[in-house]
Amino acid sequence: TYVKGDATRPIGDDQKFIIHVCNDIRAWGAGFVLALSRRWSEPEERYRSMSKEDMKLGNVQFVKVEDDIIVVNMIGQHLCWAENGIPPIRYEAIRECLKKVNEAAELVHASIHCPRFGAGLSGGNWETIENIIKETLTVDVTVYDLN
Repeated sequence: TYVKGDATRPIGDDQKFIIHVCNDIRAWGAGFVLALSRRWSEPEERYRSMSKEDMKLGNVQFVKVEDDIIVVNMIGQHLCWAENGIPPIRYEAIRECLKKVNEAAELVHASIHCPRFGAGLSGGNWETIENIIKETLTVDVTVYDLN
């Protein structure tokens, strides 16, 4: 489902996961993460404290920020810039992250909420990411576009 609104203020009465893509070098300071940091400090703090081992592509980090909201930092981007014309997004890592997110969401009966992650600064193609979402997530997904 697509809605106009702010992904840091997910709608619904159920348990909610806010998912977004992070890089594998602890760089946090542009794009959607700025909105997250304005609302809660924990997602950035926990991300920056991840070990090198945990920073591997395909890993996820669950950060509870409210009783019914968990932010999921998904390591799905290599570096923050294109290398040899290849954008930072890593689709296979996104797929691995989303499989883990789906498993956790099913366990706690959570819905998924997100901006169009991976299609901005990460350099990805939203249509490709949307297809990965459709292939991997079995729970309700709401994608937010700012007004």
